[in-house]
Amino acid sequence: MRVETCHFCSRPAFPSKGITFVRNDARQFRFCRSKCHKNFKMKRQPRKLKWTKTHRAARGKEMIVDSSLVLSQFAKKRNVPVKYDRNLVAATITAMERVEEIRARRERVFTKRRLAGKLARDRKREEDRKVVATGEHLIRKELREREEGQPMVAEQSKTANRVHGEERLRQKQKSKLLVDGGVEEEMDID
Repeated sequence: MRVETCHFCSRPAFPSKGITFVRNDARQFRFCRSKCHKNFKMKRQPRKLKWTKTHRAARGKEMIVDSSLVLSQFAKKRNVPVKYDRNLVAATITAMERVEEIRARRERVFTKRRLAGKLARDRKREEDRKVVATGEHLIRKELREREEGQPMVAEQSKTANRVHGEERLRQKQKSKLLVDGGVEEEMDID
């Protein structure tokens, strides 16, 4: 049983699941679901769709290029049979566990570094909440004044800037330059 990757989104395409498309030149394309197959038929680029692994890798959100991924060639397809003995199997299993340990640690560091901006934003938001909590009496004072009907400072400045009388819109007038140097005015344009 071989688990192949989806040609479009790079997810695993399990046997008997998904769609296999075979082109006239005998090239096979495996798709994990109809969504990927439809997008492939529409000739969309996986790099431009946010839900694909290639897009995430191109934007630095996926840990694709990593030496632990390159070193772990345990899933590599080999055509030559290998004779196994117990010592070789035991050494291979310990090596696989060690590589998985390294990969997990690197993924933790990678995600922590990627989410550092979010953590900083959350810290800033928490500091802002503390500032509002310390100055809450000022906000309550303004709310009390608004309930009592006293105009606040900002509302008073709005009333001072009001225009009295009617406002007229400026209208452009179309004019022609005459040969003798005069100007002929035509109808108004809105």
